[in-house]
Amino acid sequence: MPAPRRLLAAAVTAAACLTAQALTATAATAAPEVVSRGVTVPAFYDPPAALPAANGALVRSEPLPLALSLPSLHGPLPGTATRLMYKSTDSNGKPVAVTGAYIEPAARWKGGGPRPLVVVAPGTLGQGDQCAASLGLEHPLVLNGETVSVGYEDLAVYRLLAKGTAVVVTDYVGLGATDRLHTYVDRVDEAHAVLDAARAARSVTGGSVTPASPVGLYGYSQGGGATAAAAELHSSYAPDVTLAGTYAGAPPADLAAVTGAIDGSELAGALGWSLNGFLQSDPELRPIAEAHLNAAGKAALADLSTMCVGDGLLHYGYAKSKKWTTDGSTLAQIIAGSPELKAFLDGQRIGRLKPSGPVRLATGTSDNLVPHGQARDLAVDWCRKGADVTYKPVILPNVGSALLNHFAPLLTDQGDAVDWLVDRLSGRSTTSNCWSMPVQP
Repeated sequence: MPAPRRLLAAAVTAAACLTAQALTATAATAAPEVVSRGVTVPAFYDPPAALPAANGALVRSEPLPLALSLPSLHGPLPGTATRLMYKSTDSNGKPVAVTGAYIEPAARWKGGGPRPLVVVAPGTLGQGDQCAASLGLEHPLVLNGETVSVGYEDLAVYRLLAKGTAVVVTDYVGLGATDRLHTYVDRVDEAHAVLDAARAARSVTGGSVTPASPVGLYGYSQGGGATAAAAELHSSYAPDVTLAGTYAGAPPADLAAVTGAIDGSELAGALGWSLNGFLQSDPELRPIAEAHLNAAGKAALADLSTMCVGDGLLHYGYAKSKKWTTDGSTLAQIIAGSPELKAFLDGQRIGRLKPSGPVRLATGTSDNLVPHGQARDLAVDWCRKGADVTYKPVILPNVGSALLNHFAPLLTDQGDAVDWLVDRLSGRSTTSNCWSMPVQP
């Protein structure tokens, strides 16, 4: 069985253990239904024409049934969930509606002080609205013959809830919300969505989070880039958020390096999600892109725009971008030869600003999908700026699959990452290991 199918089968089995439910949707407003690959996206996800002025202000909310919820003396385990839509600001300075979910835990917080909040920034889920992480909390497995969506971030969410931290999950800009395409790996859009999720959590009815609650950021892969960017923009964009610590796992800090690495890999479909997102953020790049894309490339981008990560693995695993271009150049070569595209990617670089508070940066030493080298470089860049960095190389063997090399550190390091973040939320200090970078792998 090819590697992507083996991984997908394992993920599907794990999600099934969380009790896959029949997909249903109840309209929250009178908006018309949106159907993406056979999945009806609830009308809740259709943004209104006008949004509140304040970043993080709630637009609407409703109860969200969790896929796994057990009765207990102190309320349902792992907690009570609320679906959210909140206002944020995109990379062009325009108001945007973002969806997500807040979970009030049943577990007691044992760390002292007010109950803390963790913002979970999901890893790559795809670009179709049916792939949104908030929908994955309700339906961890969607397998309908047209799409394959697996809510694999549910594991991290539940581990954090078991520690007694409140959790808010962001769907990012355009993932879930039906008014635009998801701006995949746009660092500003993602950072703002993460920080505004923390603000939105304060207004949830029945929630225990207050402005005094310490906030932690948790993310791996796409989520690691989002939390890393959020830590960098925190002081200028959301100084009112009491940031206690940030976990950034396998962050794609240098998209030029990542673009070259994923081309031809199991996750080659992410090339389409990236380019689609860039064109959503900056429509002026569209004529440049279209001049280089052949019919197959344009069709692939349109197809991928409604796919989840499972679909991308099955249909575009090992695809080579040179087959999508008019002259056989790879996307990395086209970007390098286009001043406009090169400048756009350069503007996405993470590591040019000092992050707020302590950061734990983890990267698998064998990760050749979101390359280890560029993640380590981010740690070095932050250390040079005097940041409080705990650098964690996750040493695992190269198993021959780029996807597994990238995915394995997420699982093996997750417990330590959660414990480190809970320590910061408990007020325990940490010591930077920047001094050790010259000898770190």
